[in-house]
Amino acid sequence: MRTVRDADGDTYLLVKRSGESSRIRDPETGAERYVENATLEAVEGESPLETASRGVPEPVRRTIRAVHDDRTLGLLVELVDRGPLSVRELVDAYDMCESDLHGRLAEFRVAELIEEVDVDGRRGYAATPVAEAAVRLLRGDDAGGIDVEADDES
Repeated sequence: MRTVRDADGDTYLLVKRSGESSRIRDPETGAERYVENATLEAVEGESPLETASRGVPEPVRRTIRAVHDDRTLGLLVELVDRGPLSVRELVDAYDMCESDLHGRLAEFRVAELIEEVDVDGRRGYAATPVAEAAVRLLRGDDAGGIDVEADDES
């Protein structure tokens, strides 16, 4: 399988190539169709697996990269639902040692899922619009009309 681009610049997965036509798959919809070979060009340096991943909304992909287990996902959900929360509130409220908590918060910050904020004069964290959209999508809701596409590719 390879990543290809059509004349309009749209990216697809090349499923099968024959003499005159190719079967391609749209990574966003999974729909397959046949097109003439002459209308396609190979995309160098892009893994077909990366192309396939683009069928999942960016906020969800970003969250998947930052969340490693259910407790970490729960922490993000709590920040979305209850936030912003101070570090003290987070330490007191959840069964996570302080170093684990800070490690997870650091991963969320790197992924731009949370941002540092002031909560009643204390250091705290609030979920970003990307995290809010990701949690809505993971719960089965839509993105709420928020444009959360980022210049990511981290």
